[in-house]
Amino acid sequence: MAALHQARLTPARMGPADILRVGGVGLRTRPLRAFLSALGIAIGIAAMIAVVGISSSSRAELDRALDALGTNLLTVEPGNTLFGTDAQLPEESIAMIGRIGPVTDVSATGQVFDAKVYRSDRIPAAETGGIATRAARLDLLATVGAELATGTWLNEATARYPAVVLGATAAQRLGITTADPQVQVWLGGRPFTVVGTLAAAPLAPELDTSALIGWTAATQYLGFDGHPTTVYTRVQESQVDAVRSVLGATANPEAPNEVEVSRPSDALAAAQATDDAFTGLLLGLGAVALLVGGVGVANTMVISVLERRAEIGLRRSLGATRGQVRTQFLAESLLLSALGGTGGVVLGILVTSGYAVSQGWPTVVPAWATLGGVGATLVIGGLAGLYPAVRAARLAPTEALAAV
Repeated sequence: MAALHQARLTPARMGPADILRVGGVGLRTRPLRAFLSALGIAIGIAAMIAVVGISSSSRAELDRALDALGTNLLTVEPGNTLFGTDAQLPEESIAMIGRIGPVTDVSATGQVFDAKVYRSDRIPAAETGGIATRAARLDLLATVGAELATGTWLNEATARYPAVVLGATAAQRLGITTADPQVQVWLGGRPFTVVGTLAAAPLAPELDTSALIGWTAATQYLGFDGHPTTVYTRVQESQVDAVRSVLGATANPEAPNEVEVSRPSDALAAAQATDDAFTGLLLGLGAVALLVGGVGVANTMVISVLERRAEIGLRRSLGATRGQVRTQFLAESLLLSALGGTGGVVLGILVTSGYAVSQGWPTVVPAWATLGGVGATLVIGGLAGLYPAVRAARLAPTEALAAV
């Protein structure tokens, strides 16, 4: 008899399935309120996932482009003299750089400063469109990793005649969509035939706003002095730093301090660092949205406790312990947060995929972002539901039933 009496006093233990079932009661009975609270969580998680995913996809595209173009490109340009005037690279600098052992390719352009570019001779002189005229070596495209959009590149024949290849931005500003023997531009006071247009050149962005003509044609028609203004150098990957340290003295032995050497991929890396900082800012905004969602969950659970005092009193009268009541409301809060977190992850992945596809990028959503998103919602849900759960557990059966 004593053992039977003791068994009756011992409350039944709730298994995982029981906890899920009682935790879902409040969500099923108040679906609209549960949906709105979960939506607040979902928006915060979706914002975080989308920010991380879009940034990761952008970086993956940048890495893919750098892998295709190579990060072993160095550029040599004239700097300033001791008196602050513009320096010049010697005409022999291209050949001298080419004799450096680890250098695999070298090419150059030379800006023709007095040659303006217009769509026709009817355009006012002041409307230059910011397009620069540059003499170009025939091996330029292979060295900088640029590609043609339309038409052909300069060759031994066209490099001696008034033929021009337009950079991507230059072609756009001049309203030229395709190269054709019938298409001409007014360059340096005479017509030049457009034989090609370039795609954007990430490692040589100055080419995008340039009109490129042959070295010989620039000398013959425009009075080009033959001094290069940018020398592009491809180097063995393992020797980039070593070659970089001697390029200045090699390009201009008499005045190496008047030479500037740069690595275009460093600029892209800096842009990526800027993008990372911007990503951090957006993640902060996403965290604020997530916090707002957590407040919504807490508010929902507090109101649920107030509205369900009679239910709590009845359960306590039927033998439910404080721990079981606390577990019920905590489980309800966690379920609500888990639904919002899962929905937010799915929504964030869809937004990332849609944007990446529209930009032609690979879709990349780090696993840590999805797992962290769901984990963050559970933590916020647990914290948001802790106080309401404790408050519900502290209600005495008589107090709860008296409020009916």
